[in-house]
Amino acid sequence: MKIMIADDHAEMRDFLKSILQGTGVEFVECRDGGEAMACFAAQRPDWTVMDVRMKPVDGVTATRDILARFPASRVLIITQDHNPRLRTEARSAGACGFLLKDDLSQLPQLISAGHE
Repeated sequence: MKIMIADDHAEMRDFLKSILQGTGVEFVECRDGGEAMACFAAQRPDWTVMDVRMKPVDGVTATRDILARFPASRVLIITQDHNPRLRTEARSAGACGFLLKDDLSQLPQLISAGHE
C-alpha cells in the first residue's frame, strides 16, 4: 500500500508515518498541497492524508484538484482547526474522511478498512 502524506511540518509527517507504519507500506511525502497535486499523478497512492492549513496551496484546494483528475482517489483531511466549516469544505471537496490532529486514533483503522 502507498500512502501520500501532505503536511507542511516534517514532525507531523514523521508522526503520521509512525502510526501508519506496517508491512509493505510505502510513504510519499509532500510539504504542501501544490506539491501533492504535482506528485499525485506520478505516484498514484492508495491513500492521501492531507493537512488543511498549508501554503501556498491548502489541503482543500489540493483535494478538490486531485479528485477532479482522479475521481477514485481516497483523501483523508487532517487539521488542528476545530472549525466545523472546514469539515463541510472537506466533504464538498470530495474527501472521504476528516480527523482532528489532536485525535488521530482512528486513522490506521480508516485506512486499513478502506484498503481491503
